[in-house]
Amino acid sequence: MLYTKVQRKKRQVAIFILLMLLWEVGSESIQYSVLEETESGTFVANLTKDLGLGVGELAARGARVVFKGNRQHLRLDPQTHDLLLNEKLDREELCGSAEPCVLPFQVLLENPLQFFQAALRVRDINDHAPEFPSREMILKISEVTTPGKIFPLKMANDLDVGSNSLQSYTISSNPHFHVLTRNRSDGRKFPELVLDKALDREEQPQLRLTLTARDGGSPPRSGTAEIQIQVLDINDNAPEFVQEQYEAQVPENSPLGSLVITVSARDLDAGSFGEVSYALFQIDDVNQPFEINTITGEIRLRKALDFEEFHSYHVDIEATDGGGLTGKCSLVLKVLDVNDNAPELTMSSLISPIPENLPEIVVAVFSVSDADSGHNQQVICSIDNSLPFILRPSVENFYTLETEGALDRESRAEYNITITVTDLGTPRLKTQHSIMVLVSDVNDNAPAFTQTSYTLFVPENNSPALHIGSVSATDRDSGTNAQVTYSLLPPQDPHLPLASLVSINADNGQLFALRSLDYEALRAFEFRVGATDRGAPALSSEALVRVVVVDDNDNSPFVLYPLQNGSAPCTELVPRAAEAGYLVTKVVAVDGDSGQNAWLSFQLLKATEPGLFAVWAHNGEVRTARPLSERDAAKHRLVVLVKDNGERPLSASVTLHVLLVDGFSQPSLPLPEAAPDQAQADSLTVYLVVALASVSSLFLFSVLLFVAVRLCRRDRAASGGRFSVPEGGFPGHLVDLSGTGTLSQNYQYEVYLAGSSETSQFKFLKPIFPNFLDEGETPTLGIVLGLI
Repeated sequence: MLYTKVQRKKRQVAIFILLMLLWEVGSESIQYSVLEETESGTFVANLTKDLGLGVGELAARGARVVFKGNRQHLRLDPQTHDLLLNEKLDREELCGSAEPCVLPFQVLLENPLQFFQAALRVRDINDHAPEFPSREMILKISEVTTPGKIFPLKMANDLDVGSNSLQSYTISSNPHFHVLTRNRSDGRKFPELVLDKALDREEQPQLRLTLTARDGGSPPRSGTAEIQIQVLDINDNAPEFVQEQYEAQVPENSPLGSLVITVSARDLDAGSFGEVSYALFQIDDVNQPFEINTITGEIRLRKALDFEEFHSYHVDIEATDGGGLTGKCSLVLKVLDVNDNAPELTMSSLISPIPENLPEIVVAVFSVSDADSGHNQQVICSIDNSLPFILRPSVENFYTLETEGALDRESRAEYNITITVTDLGTPRLKTQHSIMVLVSDVNDNAPAFTQTSYTLFVPENNSPALHIGSVSATDRDSGTNAQVTYSLLPPQDPHLPLASLVSINADNGQLFALRSLDYEALRAFEFRVGATDRGAPALSSEALVRVVVVDDNDNSPFVLYPLQNGSAPCTELVPRAAEAGYLVTKVVAVDGDSGQNAWLSFQLLKATEPGLFAVWAHNGEVRTARPLSERDAAKHRLVVLVKDNGERPLSASVTLHVLLVDGFSQPSLPLPEAAPDQAQADSLTVYLVVALASVSSLFLFSVLLFVAVRLCRRDRAASGGRFSVPEGGFPGHLVDLSGTGTLSQNYQYEVYLAGSSETSQFKFLKPIFPNFLDEGETPTLGIVLGLI
């Protein structure tokens, strides 16, 4: 039985009401009637019909019957929706002597919330017979008592009410007495014995009568008591109380033995006939919490009082003298309520969890009660003001707990709410009930990247599928709303082949290079990455990613001058009169890399005569290391090494041919041996040799004249050490080249034709990266490549 009650209570608390924003309350109360002691399961009413609802609507709306104090006198059949008795009802246990016996209850429809006020009236049946407090009563009556004298008798108790309660008293047939039925102030009936004929002690000293009490039930029930009448000698004064009715008020928390009131009676007789003793006339060991001192008349408590059980007591007090005469008075004692019952809270429904974005949702429905009365029964409910919840009173003693507005799970995911119910008594008593309300997540937060932009560095020539970095975004939501997927967004530059460059792991944001990158082709590129959660609807954010390709030393130096792929090797002419430091030529080279990978240094690797020539390491200038002499060979071959400054340095070499001449008047100059394949392949050279032979005389004269002019210029150049730029810009036969790589200046190169050359083809320097001087910019270095 205990287990069933616990399970029923758990089911009541576990009911959830979702999205209750408005409700209606029925204005009329429905009343049902049932006889007490009716068997459990008896049909009481059909709620669907009585509430005017459609078939199946009760089940769909979660109908429930709620009694005060969580007592379930009725239950709702889940199949038929009939209202059935849940247990046998004892009207006397439920209501005592109160009539009518009405048990209010509410029919609660949960979705949407709606209350219907109803009441169950328990009608009395005649299941109790009148019962006297004692089976025998003794009366002492003087023989001189005149007829018409009234003697009060103890009344019988009947727990039934209405017509089933005690209705009349009768006495067995006799010539001396009859009985009258009187009504007390509280409505109860008591008997009085009336003397019809004077008694004669000598004739009959004792009489025995049967007093019968009958109720109005069908069939009627009755109870009897024996009255023993002892006829006394004359005692003509009966005791009389000072007051016929006493009134007193006693707080319910009065201690045992405390004085309630003192009654007093006097007797005008003398001697033993004037000695008065007191007794409670109506004694009920079950309900009577008082006792009287037989000598002093003091009435004291012998049992604790409980206002919630009995509000007042009616007590009859009898005073008897030594002669057997009696007097009677009544005491009306009112029990004063004290605040000794804390309020009770009954939770009817609770929602948990609740969505975070719903405004003003009903979280809980509960009722409060207090067994005290007056101010002690009035209660106030409160919660912590810092919480985003409010309490609203509903019908009667029902309250609803609502949210003030939409909650934010990211700020707080759960609330421990303590509902405090305090009465208005003195001292105030309170009850606290704690509930836990969880907040469920709604996708209201977009993913947020840890950085607004990311810069990733990738070395060129990387292996495909190389992990180059990661992006990361977090979402303040939870569950699937916080699961983030990553994607590449279309680039702003339509020419950027982003899909072939990088890819992203959708789960963790790791970025991978799809192919090997080339610094010289693509130094940096930008794209945007999106982070999208899996909520509904999905939210997203973006971040900028910049990929910088880090240069690797993967390009060897490239020699611009002298070119090594010409039809004939390039030969530099140096007069034997040149001093130390004479500029022979300049090796010009570039490197496709950048930074230190493009810093070039020059080194003389091989020389026909070591120590005669030197190469400047930083600019590639080839100069004489000492003055020339007649003993020096006429033909020299120099190998210059060009090396970059990378961690794995790369290099290139160039071969220079230098001829030492006494003067530029020599008819011919020996050339380095050409490769057999080049001599055969150069048909133009053959044609030029034939032409030169046919006009040798004219050509020789022209050469000698031109050499004389150039020797004058050469002498001036040797004394100055450098060529100066003529005013008005470069002559028409000079080519201006702008280099890259290690060349920080713009240089001039002069195209020449060797005087003794067997070919008339001009050798032009054609730089790979041409760039012309800006207007007004003056070259800082001129490199003479040859003389015509």
